[in-house]
Amino acid sequence: MPLPIEEIKKLILESIPDASIEITDLMGDKNHYAAKIKSTKFKNLSKIDQHKLVYKALKGKMGNELHALSLTTEAK
Repeated sequence: MPLPIEEIKKLILESIPDASIEITDLMGDKNHYAAKIKSTKFKNLSKIDQHKLVYKALKGKMGNELHALSLTTEAK
């Protein structure tokens, strides 16, 4: 079952409350997304660690309900 954009945003905001999030459905299939996320939590973290923080926020849904998520992260 696909994961709706609002559910993805909710999961991320639970772990990263100050995040500003833009999500685009790349294929129109509610299964392939691109996300731009900005947060103060990303300060002094490598891109890899920033992405790990986002994937951790998704609570195991990446690769299951969420098939593909292209991430762009940035410190506020």
